[in-house]
Amino acid sequence: MDDHPHKAHRPSKSGAKAEKKDKGKGKEKQHGFNEKAFAPKSGRRADRQGRRNVERDQTRLHVPLVNRTPDDEPPPVIIAIVGPPGVGKTTLLKSMVRRYTKQTLNEAKGPITVVSGKKRRLTFIECNNDLNSMIDIGKIADLVLLMIDGSFGFEMEAFEFLNVLQSHGFPKVIGILTHLDLIKKAATLKDTKKALKKRFWTEIYQGAKLFYLSGVLNGRYPDSEILNLSRFISVMKFRPLVFRNTHPYLLADRIEDLTPREEIRLSKGKCDRTVTVYGYVRGTNLRMGTKVHIPGVGDLDMKSISLLGDPCPMPDADSEKRRKLSEKKKLLVHAPMSDIGGVIYDKDAVWINVPGSFTRGNADVVQGEGEQMVMDLQDASGTLEDAVARSQIRLFGSSSATLNAPAATGSEDSDSSDDEEDEDELDDADEDATSDQDDDDGPVNVAQDPRNTGRSSMRKVVRNLPSSNKAGRGDVEYADSDSELGDEDQDDLEAGGRRVRFNGENDKDIPSDDDLMDEPGDSDDDNDDVPKWKSNLAAKAQDVLSRSRRKKEWTKLIYSSSLTPHQILSNDSSSELPNPGDDDDDDFFRMNKTDTSALNDELDKTKDNVSSSDLDRWKDDALLQSLRSLFITGDTLQGGEDEGIEEKYEDSEGDLDEEEDSDSGEPPAQQSTETSRAAALAAKKEALKRKFDEQYDDPEASKLDFYDEKKEEMARQLQLNRAEFEGVDAESRALVEGYRPGAYVRIELADVPCEMIENFDPTYPIVVGGLLPAEERFGFVQVRIKRHRWYVRTLKNNDPLIFSLGWRRFQTVPIYSLDDHSIRMRMLKYTPEHMHCYATFYGPVSLPNSGFCAFNSLSSETPGFRVSATGVVLDIDRSVKIVKKIKLTGTPYKIYKNTAFIRDMFSTALEVAKFEGANIRTVSGIRGQVKKALSKPDGAFRATFEDKILKSDIIFLRAWYSIQPRKFYNPVTSLLLSDKAHWTGMRLTGQVRREDGIQTPSDPNSKYRKIERPARRFNPLHVPKKLQASLPYASKPRQMAPQKKPTYLQKRAVVMEPEEKKAVALMQQLRALRKDQVLRRKEKKSEKRAEHQKKVEKEEAKKSEKDKERRKDQMRIAGQKEKRQSDFEEGRSRKRQKT
Repeated sequence: MDDHPHKAHRPSKSGAKAEKKDKGKGKEKQHGFNEKAFAPKSGRRADRQGRRNVERDQTRLHVPLVNRTPDDEPPPVIIAIVGPPGVGKTTLLKSMVRRYTKQTLNEAKGPITVVSGKKRRLTFIECNNDLNSMIDIGKIADLVLLMIDGSFGFEMEAFEFLNVLQSHGFPKVIGILTHLDLIKKAATLKDTKKALKKRFWTEIYQGAKLFYLSGVLNGRYPDSEILNLSRFISVMKFRPLVFRNTHPYLLADRIEDLTPREEIRLSKGKCDRTVTVYGYVRGTNLRMGTKVHIPGVGDLDMKSISLLGDPCPMPDADSEKRRKLSEKKKLLVHAPMSDIGGVIYDKDAVWINVPGSFTRGNADVVQGEGEQMVMDLQDASGTLEDAVARSQIRLFGSSSATLNAPAATGSEDSDSSDDEEDEDELDDADEDATSDQDDDDGPVNVAQDPRNTGRSSMRKVVRNLPSSNKAGRGDVEYADSDSELGDEDQDDLEAGGRRVRFNGENDKDIPSDDDLMDEPGDSDDDNDDVPKWKSNLAAKAQDVLSRSRRKKEWTKLIYSSSLTPHQILSNDSSSELPNPGDDDDDDFFRMNKTDTSALNDELDKTKDNVSSSDLDRWKDDALLQSLRSLFITGDTLQGGEDEGIEEKYEDSEGDLDEEEDSDSGEPPAQQSTETSRAAALAAKKEALKRKFDEQYDDPEASKLDFYDEKKEEMARQLQLNRAEFEGVDAESRALVEGYRPGAYVRIELADVPCEMIENFDPTYPIVVGGLLPAEERFGFVQVRIKRHRWYVRTLKNNDPLIFSLGWRRFQTVPIYSLDDHSIRMRMLKYTPEHMHCYATFYGPVSLPNSGFCAFNSLSSETPGFRVSATGVVLDIDRSVKIVKKIKLTGTPYKIYKNTAFIRDMFSTALEVAKFEGANIRTVSGIRGQVKKALSKPDGAFRATFEDKILKSDIIFLRAWYSIQPRKFYNPVTSLLLSDKAHWTGMRLTGQVRREDGIQTPSDPNSKYRKIERPARRFNPLHVPKKLQASLPYASKPRQMAPQKKPTYLQKRAVVMEPEEKKAVALMQQLRALRKDQVLRRKEKKSEKRAEHQKKVEKEEAKKSEKDKERRKDQMRIAGQKEKRQSDFEEGRSRKRQKT
């Protein structure tokens, strides 16, 4: 019976019990929700609850920031995986990529971009255990996955990275606990999770998300836990950070060296390189001409920027339809630095790794088409250019003469138009082809462009190119099968359009309403031996063309302001409509087609002919003005009348197009003016009614609070910005506003140090940060700085410090100071404890309120916490003035009553003249003043004091000396090193001596010696006898002469008996016991007295509090009584005045 499973409870769906439950539900529904049942009992509680709700609503509000990232094509979200070594970063990265792409990474290096949804892409990057990489990742990451070893706890790298994030704008952080499977006991695991969560919340914020990864299965984390993490990431919202919202930047996912190999060979690899970096633009728009900074390399100039196709596009409806069934499960991933798909991008090559046996002699293994192509590439001994130069190309298989390709000396334009221009070279080949062709199809003489293989009639020349030669075209036979026909030309034929080739471009369509083909009699009459499917091709083409004739584009004709009504009605479309791409004279040219035929012949014969007299009524300005508001190009109506009309006509644009294509052919301009006026009047009345309703119902309801108002204002401005560039093509828009965030660009950088390419390591991120124009200058930067509470050493003035400010990392020498009562900036020798101070250093100018962090050393061998200080930029002041306190000392050599001559304080009389009137002071506190310089000795001066000074007094003068910070700027160039983790900057003298084993030189005068001060003997006070006689008795000195003879007590001898000795000894013992007893009793009494005193003090404090409260109540009652009395008297006086 125990093994038998219990049945699950099935509630009754019919019967008395079910009816009873349904009846109870009905009662609840009948009565509805009772609001009074949940109302607070007391008013105080209701007030407190209301305040709490308001505060909770305020916590979700923040300062509204403009999000410059476009909504349609946002850049991928950068997710950084950070943590100490051995915590499982690579395993998590491979698991996440496996979750999104169904591909397993063997080697994860550099950024890896995946498509995670319809509107979101993710870029994963692993941060190695280097402080430089942590700083760079902290500046660009949108989301940080902070990995913590659950079996070990928090490590120093995690705290250092969090403090770097706090300085550079805090992104979203998710904690991930790993290695929890090493903790076997459930109670220990629970306590560990609780302790780590509490510590994590202390560092981030209360309620920060923390995920737990239990163990590793098959080299990756469990799929269910990775699925939960990916779902949480997919719904996260990211708030724009201030610094990133004002600076363009990109995370380079590919880097290439374009420097000529010969130049590298001649300079033995030491020349500056030309490098291209690829990546998505983030932050704000990236403009050409902006100077960029690569952290770890330096400031660089952009040679060019070009927009590339998105290598990892987001899925849309069209792309999903085009995908094959075999590719449905294959998701996109873009990781050029990793081994995705067996392709590895090296710094100067692309390596293709194809698994399997690739021995050329191995015929047992079956190779596919792609594998065979790779094996053929291995056998290639020359380049494609050499193979083409050696080859003999024949136009047709039966041709006897070969085509001789000329040397490639011309431009691409001449190459692309050879098939239309250089026809003379092909004459012999064409003749041979026609004469030697004796296959079963027989000769067919059709005039045709040699480039085409399937056109049945001659191409009509639309634009007369300079070197076109019609006479040189020979007769070319048709192909023998359908597969040899040109698909491109068949498509052109079916579309019924004309095509012409520009310089270096593909064929272009030129829309026209004229006939595109000649009359169907141009083909040769000798078609007897032609196959059946080839017969009468010209007539078939003409038939297809007549059926698929293009309709006129009425929208362009109506809304074009460059065409007159006469040209529109006469179908004068030879003058092309303006094209936004035709404005650039360098890239494109446009030639107007000239047509000499009569106007009446060009008219559309399906419409009635319109005489010129009928067009005169359109010269009436009143008629045109009444119709102008109905078109997009026309002027809008005054006031708010046009709102409803515009929406109406814009929404029904498609319907209007259909009406225009119908048989009527009447444009919307022909509608009656009465209908439009009635519609405008109705819209105006509707707007007035809506406005009246808002004011009448609740005038305050239409008003928005500050937060919503600001957000609406930003949305309005964003809409205006989008509308401004609505009709501008992409190239012109990029020239004006730069490349928008989300664009995948290629940036060419000039004069890049060669060490960056030679020592390139894909595990270190390459960030290209754009600099604002102000940030390119250098000057003295004033910051507010505070030594970090976890950094054990005190920062000393003029010690080198490494700053991470903006995109840059650099070493400089700061001077610390404090504001001395807003009078002066006083220099400090050391940073104060637990307090902010000012620092001034020479470096690149940064915007005020920019956060920074400072380090003494970036080496991983540095013990303890490495973040030494944090702060913000206050001001950029090129003329900063910092003063330090200086004490000048001197000694008197002549002393008069209140005057003394001082020397050894100044060296010349000129220095004395500068300090005339300055306050001086002795060590004993006697104050004085500098008066006048003396002729001899040099630097001596006369000074007056408020009392006579001694010759042993030291006189000192307190003054302020202006100092200037040193102009020292040393950028951190860690990416140029082969060992990137061991960058060393300027070192202190003591550090150099310690590392090189140099003994510190000792000056004997600087050594500490024991100070020996001789004891001073003072003469005794001697009061004359005459003065003593006149003094009162109380003031007379009492001086007794010393006793010269011994007294009686000293002279007598006491001899005691043995009994007396015993008695005396006993009494001494009793006295000692008594003394000890009294002493202990006193100690106990003192302890009791102290306790009693504490008790009394506590009671007194309570009593004083009660007295204070009682006095407050009494004073309040008295005040209220006095106020009532005064109000009563005022009321009586007013009544008297009224009467």
